Amino acid sequence: MSKFKNDLADALRCYLEPHFDTEKELFVDSEQLGGGDDLDRKIALALCESVCMIVIYTPKYEAHPYTRREFAAMQLIEDERRHWYPLPSHLIIPVIMTRHPLSLPPQISEPGMYVDFSRYTLATADLKTNPDYLPDIEKIVQRVVAHYHYLKYCIPPEHDCSRFALPAMPPEWRAIPPPHFPR
Repeated sequence: MSKFKNDLADALRCYLEPHFDTEKELFVDSEQLGGGDDLDRKIALALCESVCMIVIYTPKYEAHPYTRREFAAMQLIEDERRHWYPLPSHLIIPVIMTRHPLSLPPQISEPGMYVDFSRYTLATADLKTNPDYLPDIEKIVQRVVAHYHYLKYCIPPEHDCSRFALPAMPPEWRAIPPPHFPR
């Protein structure tokens, strides 16, 4: 997972950087927050200030209430931005790393929502130049760039991300198996 995350971040950095006004506008969340940090506050602010959220989906992603909470937060942001400009796509871009054995949840599999990298292995050549993945990277880049330009010109001047708060923990995306199995 770590190699994939780093490879994907490098590829996106490479292809997104020319589209932004400054190099500082490209942010990849790899910062480790310490125990004394106000984690909810920092995550809420980071989400609100983001153009899009790229989610690396594995079955573990939906199992964690906190990742589902971040997902729900970005959905709230998407609902707000829908009033500012015509959304060219969803703000959340799931990147499928591993498919769930019971199929993808509807939150992820909605039409036009995700890109599929489930063929990726540790032997996969550099994502930046791999012709098998370049069309998917281009899809991600085009989605981010479209939102970036809309947001840059359409954000209301009175908008203040410091007022955004994470929502309550959302429910499970699918039924929970009994706790006694598997062990």
